[in-house]
Amino acid sequence: MLVGEKEMATKVTGILGKKVGMTQLFDSKGDVRPVTVLQAGPCVVTQHKLATKDGYEAAQIGLVEFVKESRLTKPARGHLAKNNLPPVKFMREVPLESDGDGEGAVKVGDRVLVEIFEGEKFVDIVGVSKGKGFQGVVKRHHFAGGPKSHGSMFQITGSIGSSAFPSRVFKGMRMSGHMGHARVTQRNLRVLGVDKEENLLVVEGSVPGPQGGYLVIMKAKKPPRERRGFAGSATVDPLKAAKRAAKKA
Repeated sequence: MLVGEKEMATKVTGILGKKVGMTQLFDSKGDVRPVTVLQAGPCVVTQHKLATKDGYEAAQIGLVEFVKESRLTKPARGHLAKNNLPPVKFMREVPLESDGDGEGAVKVGDRVLVEIFEGEKFVDIVGVSKGKGFQGVVKRHHFAGGPKSHGSMFQITGSIGSSAFPSRVFKGMRMSGHMGHARVTQRNLRVLGVDKEENLLVVEGSVPGPQGGYLVIMKAKKPPRERRGFAGSATVDPLKAAKRAAKKA
């Protein structure tokens, strides 16, 4: 930090966690909602990225869980031992936001708990999808396939060439190949519950990755705009609303 520079109050906007599994809940109307239970934290701040030094503002956090120090690489052990931090295997960077409370800047060693999502309606979750191996075009790209009778090869790709010109396969052609095991971001998942004692977060819908897979959970970057008939509010009948407006006029 430069001399005379005022310390800006910031706070972490994300946390690391694991996917526990899926279940279902019933809302007040009796409708069933598929939900995913996540273990969110506890985490510890392992590094604070500064705009003056690194060119951007961010916090590097690590998921606190039981892991042998021998399982870490030497650079990771030295990075954590520099600030006397516990051994953490999963570390990622999350953005920061200005804090109106004025509690000060994020410091190395600060704890990050699931309570940061208290009062939040939506979150963005980043994970690695399940690996499917090498798959054909029917499973990978949802091709219809060919005839299923008279000796036809149902799941064959078919012709991919372009005749004499340009005598090559166009770039981006949908073909067989490796499927899954890719970074996936699921945006605007509704938060249905926060358990601060057990470090659990319940969100509506599915989350990328298998059970036990690592996740990055962040506050929604572009949450959906609240409007009538959304977020649990009653839907307004346009015909009745028009009649009421005509009576008032």
